Amino acid sequence: MLKTLNNFTSLINRYEMLVVSRFIPYPAMAMYPLIMVRDSRHLSDQVLLNHERIHHRQQVELFILPFYILYGFNYLVNLVRYKNHDQAYRKIIFEQEAYSNEEDRLYLTKRKRWACFLIKS
Repeated sequence: MLKTLNNFTSLINRYEMLVVSRFIPYPAMAMYPLIMVRDSRHLSDQVLLNHERIHHRQQVELFILPFYILYGFNYLVNLVRYKNHDQAYRKIIFEQEAYSNEEDRLYLTKRKRWACFLIKS
């Protein structure tokens, strides 16, 4: 099973493309297969890149489009609930998983499927 997961991870990473674009509104953004960074200095930030790779895994797991629908819906529900952009963003289930595990470089090799839905808020 672990070998299958490692193959899945390498398959996702094989198609990853890093792009520098000053037009993105955040330091980095993942839109499978792209990881876009606002500044070339971010290309060496392994924690930031790992955070975005976690989003790649989430996107692939949900067949990409449903990820964005759930992400947007979760943000809007949180915005109504917290009435604050930063809190609404940090409480998105996908962001909670990514922020909780971004410093663990091995996280994607041991991550369970649908892990974003197992995060406790």
